[in-house]
Formats: sequence, structure tokens, C-alpha cells
Amino acid sequence: FLPPRLPPAISSTTSDAACLISLAPAATTPPGLLRVLNRSLPSVDVHCTWRSSIAMVYHSSFSDDDGITKACGCPLLPLKTHIKGPAPASDSDKADIVDEAITFFRANVFFKNFHVKSLADKLLIYLTSYINIALKRLESCRTLAVGTKAIINLGLENVPVPGEPGFPFPGLFTLPESEEEAELLRNYLKQIREETSGRLLNCAYRANGTPNKWWLAFAKRKFMNLVIL
Repeated sequence: FLPPRLPPAISSTTSDAACLISLAPAATTPPGLLRVLNRSLPSVDVHCTWRSSIAMVYHSSFSDDDGITKACGCPLLPLKTHIKGPAPASDSDKADIVDEAITFFRANVFFKNFHVKSLADKLLIYLTSYINIALKRLESCRTLAVGTKAIINLGLENVPVPGEPGFPFPGLFTLPESEEEAELLRNYLKQIREETSGRLLNCAYRANGTPNKWWLAFAKRKFMNLVIL
């Protein structure tokens, strides 16, 4: 097994919400795979060739965080969920941050650089990394039943917050100023991870319970060059 490679702390510019996460040059995306991705993603200005890749990451639309509770600089955005937790309820007919993370995953996972434009982008980065981890757990699960068990076990694992061992992005969020703030963020991350896992199962497996190769193939990708064990 390879030892974990943790990214460096994020360098901020004029504000905490404007920073560049950069670990390596952008990955080159083969044209055939790009066509597959573009069929399932909203239209944005993307330029990509076989020899070079100059593309835009997909950012969160939840850039307006006025009136949104925050913990450690993470916005506690509303969710469409029945899972108990601190997240406010979102309208069932509107997309939430989990929808965005899953929709954008197969494009954003190729990027080694991510220019953060809002606090919601930071949560999008966290969820993209989590989806990467979840797919890695599902990679060897050949049926929906086995995959569901693997996802449940993932949900039972400890959820670290900034400053604790195992948190994947040092500097992504600020350190908690109190135990109460740390637990608020931990409970929100646990809730959003469980909700993401449930929706991801519907993507990773077909209606007959067999694996969807167009999703599980992305378990081999390494978002931001993180090594998943």
C-alpha cells in the first residue's frame, strides 16, 4: 500500500473564499471520455484536446451564503434528506449541493487544480473527495446488496473535522474555535456524507442491481492526487 499523500495547506488571496488548490498540472482528458461526460453535464465553456487540457472546473451555484449558518468556514447548506442532522431542509424540487457534487463528479475528478470562488465550492471539493472514497469502496462490490453494506460500513466510520487526523484537506476549512463548533461541523458532514452515499448507490448500480461501469470506473481516479487506501 502507498502511504497517504496529503495536499499542502491552501493559500488564500484577498479573501478566505478566493483561493487556488494546486497539486499538479491538469490531467489530459481523452476526447472519447469527454464526450461521455458532456452528455451528463450542464453546458459550460470547456476546451479540451488530446494533447493539452485547458478546461474549467464546475463550480457550485450556491455562492450566496448570506443567512447560511457556518461552522469552521463551511456553509451548512440545505439538503433534500430524511437523515437526521443540522442541515436545513431544501425544496424537494430544487437541486442541492449533493446533486451538484454527483452531477459534476465525473468531470471535476480529473482536475488537480481547483480555484475556489465561494464557500460552497469548498464543500463541493469535500464531497467530490468523499464520492471518490465511496466509489473506491464500491469498486469490488458486484451487487447492490453488497455495495449497500459497504456504504453502511463507511457511514459508521469516524468523521474527522479540521485539525484532526484523517481530515483530507488541511486549510480547506478553518480550525474550530470551540468543541460545539467542531461537533456542529462533524454532525453536518456525517449527515451530508450519508445522504450522498444513498444517492450515489442509485448511480453506481443499475435497476437490476448490477454495477454501472460508467460510474465504478471512476474509482480508479485520484481527485487532487489524494491516494485512497
